Parts: sequence; C-alpha cells; structure tokens
Amino acid sequence: MDEAHVGQHYAIWMEEKGLKNWRDYFRKPTGHAERQRHKWLLPEEYHYDAWIAERTLAQLENYKETGEKFFLWSSFFDPHPEYLVPEPWDTLYDPKRLTVPSVVPGEHDDSPPHLQLTQTAEPDFSMWRESGKCLHGFHSHLHDRDRLAKDIAVYYGMISLMDKYIGKILDGLHRLGLEEDTLVVFTTDHGHFFGQHGLIAKGAFHYEDMIRVPMISRLPGVIPAGRTCSALQSLVDLAPTFLSFAGIEKPRSMTRVVQKPVWIGEIGSIRDHVIVENRHEPTTIHVKTYVDDRYKLTVYYNQEYGELYDLQEDPGELHNLWSDPDARDLRTSLMMKLLFAEMGKEPLWMPRIADA
Repeated sequence: MDEAHVGQHYAIWMEEKGLKNWRDYFRKPTGHAERQRHKWLLPEEYHYDAWIAERTLAQLENYKETGEKFFLWSSFFDPHPEYLVPEPWDTLYDPKRLTVPSVVPGEHDDSPPHLQLTQTAEPDFSMWRESGKCLHGFHSHLHDRDRLAKDIAVYYGMISLMDKYIGKILDGLHRLGLEEDTLVVFTTDHGHFFGQHGLIAKGAFHYEDMIRVPMISRLPGVIPAGRTCSALQSLVDLAPTFLSFAGIEKPRSMTRVVQKPVWIGEIGSIRDHVIVENRHEPTTIHVKTYVDDRYKLTVYYNQEYGELYDLQEDPGELHNLWSDPDARDLRTSLMMKLLFAEMGKEPLWMPRIADA
C-alpha cells in the first residue's frame, strides 16, 4: 500500500473517531500547524501510532477468529523528522540533561568530498544531482546545538510514545492467546544522526550510527529469553528466516542467509560479512559497503575515493584509512572480499539438470 492510500485510511479513521478538523493539525502554514513546534497539538488518541496499533489488533483478532496463519507487518512512521509529538511526550525528556554528539575536529580531513561539503554553510551538490529529485542528506548539516538537544529530547519522546502502542500490540497477542506461537521481530530501516560526525537525520553515509539498526526477536520456548548476540545480521535475512521458522523452504531466487540457528542459540554466527547498499541516484549516489567482524570498506561507483575503517581500533570511525599507504594491502583484500560477496549474492537462475 502506497503512502497516499495509507494517508487516506488514516484520515478516514480520524473522522470516524470524531476529529472532523484533522487537516488543521497537518496543514502548513495555516491553522494549528503554524503554532506547532516540537509539541503537536493533535490529541494523542488521534495520533497515527494509536491508529496503527488499533488496526494491527483488529487484524490479530480476525486471525484468531478464523484460525488463519499470518504474517503481519506493523509499520510505525516514527521516530522521524519533523520532531513533533503530542503532550506529555514532548516534555518527557530534559534536553539539558542529554548528551549531544558533535563532529571531532579534523575527522573529515580524509573523508570523501560529499561528507566534507556537509560541514559547510552553502554546499554545492549539483554534481551529484541526476534525477532532479531530493537528495537525502546532501545539504549543509551545520546546526545549532541547543535546538538539536531539543530535537533529540522530542525524538526520544516519539520513541516512548511508539513503545506504548507497540506494548498494546504485544498485550493483544497475550490476551488473544497467540504469543506462545508467534515470532515477533522488532527492527527498523536505518539509523539516525544527531550530531555524530557533524551529521543530522539521514543520508547516504554508511557510518555505524546509520547502518547498525536495533533488532529484537522473541518466540517463547524457542528463542532464549534475555540473550544478546553480536553476530552479523542483515535485514535481507529476515524473509528467509521467517520462512524457516514457518517450515517453508525458501525460493531459489532468495539467496540471503537463514538466521534461525543463530536466533535459537544453536550456533554463534552464520555470516562473516554484510553488504550495505545505497543507490539514491543512478550513478552519482551509488554506494556499496562491505562490513566484517573488524573492518568496513565503502566504495563509490566510478570514484577513486572511498572509506576504510578499522572498527576494532577506531570504533568511532574517525580515521579513514582508504588512502593510507600502510593500509593498501588491506584495502585490496577487502575489495576482493566485496567482489566475491557480490558474486555470492547472484542466484543460479538455470540450475544444471543434465551433463550437457
């Protein structure tokens, strides 16, 4: 379902709940919107988190009634800019007590040019623009620290509000007697910058702050409770892993890794690398990153620059070793591993069935 259809269903829901003037809370720059900054005047009961939880629970009740096996994806929009949340969640966290990350002086001296430009007041990213569409993150990331602290506090409030409604879904699983036989996974699509490396929000920047996403899995009696694991995981592993838990063989075209043995504790890890990809523009923002237990290599299509970090010795990713003469052999080795990993992703579309 696309965003337009989602918005239509949400709007109808608000009207059915009695909020006939819902447009006033979303419209810019008229109505309530011109008075809203950080505190959303929209009452919490009409927030889309409440709508998502309510519709999810309705689906679960339907599955319980029909006895149908199910896959259900509850996609929460938050936390996301604009940083806006109903009271009391907007004041739940004190910005004065929060740590606000910041760029380390000199850390971008050896960074690719687009990263250096983010730290300037009026950067020119025209050479990266191909489609004419918005370039996420390709703008100035200079920011006011106090305003960023308030953004962080509200961002945390948005997370807490979301947690409340995720809790309602989990409570519904319990109430319906479904939790013992339902695999629950919590994760997200990407991370978020709040001053780390001088960056804000998101973009084609493959620092750990962006690509190390939360992942929690639960299946009572199968996945050990309270266990943490540092094994490499990838979002592309979710589909074949879900199929494995359901006892369904994955299609040949699905070449990703089944993580079930790791999740249930049979083995410590199954991956020796992950690949992170971003193709925001056809060629100019075409990025691939190879990550293993220690190193991270980022390659930019048709560019001589890149990034190489030793995550063991430099977990903050402050020292780009790409052009370091002492890291030349390491870079070559990781480039070969990236090539082999890319080849390993390709399914054998026409498997051999005869000697010919």
